[in-house]
Amino acid sequence: MRILKLTEDTRKNLLEDLLKRSPNSYTQYENSVNDIIGNVRENGDSAVFSYTKQFDGADINEGNVRVTREEIDSAYGLVDDKLIAVMEKSLENIRTYHEKQKQYSWFDSRPNGVLLGQKVTPLARVGVYVPGGKAAYPSSVLMNVLPAKVAGVGKIVMTTPCGKEGQVNPATLAAADLAGVDEIYKVGGAQAIAALAFGTQSIPKVDKIVGPGNIYVALAKKAVFGHVSIDSIAGPSEILVLADGSANPRYVAADLLSQAEHDELASAILITTSETLAKEVSAEIDGFTATLSRKEIIGKSLDNYGYILVAETMEQAIGAANEIASEHLEILTVNPFETMMKIQNAGAIFMGEYASEPLGDYFAGPNHVLPTNGTAKFFSPLGVDDFIKKSSIISYSREALEPIYKDIVQFAESEQLTAHANSIKVRFEERD
Repeated sequence: MRILKLTEDTRKNLLEDLLKRSPNSYTQYENSVNDIIGNVRENGDSAVFSYTKQFDGADINEGNVRVTREEIDSAYGLVDDKLIAVMEKSLENIRTYHEKQKQYSWFDSRPNGVLLGQKVTPLARVGVYVPGGKAAYPSSVLMNVLPAKVAGVGKIVMTTPCGKEGQVNPATLAAADLAGVDEIYKVGGAQAIAALAFGTQSIPKVDKIVGPGNIYVALAKKAVFGHVSIDSIAGPSEILVLADGSANPRYVAADLLSQAEHDELASAILITTSETLAKEVSAEIDGFTATLSRKEIIGKSLDNYGYILVAETMEQAIGAANEIASEHLEILTVNPFETMMKIQNAGAIFMGEYASEPLGDYFAGPNHVLPTNGTAKFFSPLGVDDFIKKSSIISYSREALEPIYKDIVQFAESEQLTAHANSIKVRFEERD
């Protein structure tokens, strides 16, 4: 793994390199995605079924597109009971964490008849996209569904690709049932996003779409935004480890590889103040990689977007970490809490040598749907807030409005909005 001295030039080059991974850099696929969305919007089920046959090789129709209760029950029999038990424990941790995020309506009343407040309302229908293909991600099901359930969403609709025989991964189905999904449809890709955004004869329209996917899914979510809400345009996974000389090099190497194995565009970065640690981690990475099942993917990921940067000071290292704004940030320093207080931009922060990134992916409770590609500078992890909307409440008595109505009239007339001004004045025209 390459080792570089952290300078202004290496920091700038690294940021430019990482931005190449953004879905916004893959505009060559946008025309194809837009064609799919337009076809589904116009032709509904027939377009969805045609694309499912073309891309997934499955014969799906209005009679079998929705997963049945029998299919879900059968899926439980195909999943290891121990995995079901683990998912139940994880589910409880995720639910408990997100219940702390709940917001409630509030009202503030005053003696003169003013009532101001905020009404919190859960979304009516949410669509959850779950990837299929080469791997199954039941953890993603739990992370996307449970905040919506805690928020009180009325209906949760899930779409996920099926195999050629029309079967959905059983672990995915079990996770969806445990989490409380209401309806599951055997559709993937951009066509699934279009179906959720506009509705078809079989698949209901939703108010918001969440969940990760490939570049076609990401661009489809971007294209339908405005017709529905979305969570974010997710990019490839990334980890940044911030470490001093006290860190265990085997732990650091193992944690970097936990993200490098996702795909060839994944990013794994170590920033350290210790040149010795840098060399030890590089050697450990070579040793681990030789024994891991996805070593080819790991190798390409590290060649493309793997870096070990040696900083002169921890302040310099922290500054670079804030600029990168990584999806996952691990802090392995003598005093991780002190370091954490100086971090401004990160999706999730893991502190100490026993809080490795996979703990957050699967079990701890905080959401693993996180901002990528530097968007942690302005985005937050998926949470209960993503599944509610807020309405302002305003009520004034005549007694409360009378002392200030001329102020409002003046403000409106200064903007030449005389109808606005009149709407206030008419209530006191007998006085004027």
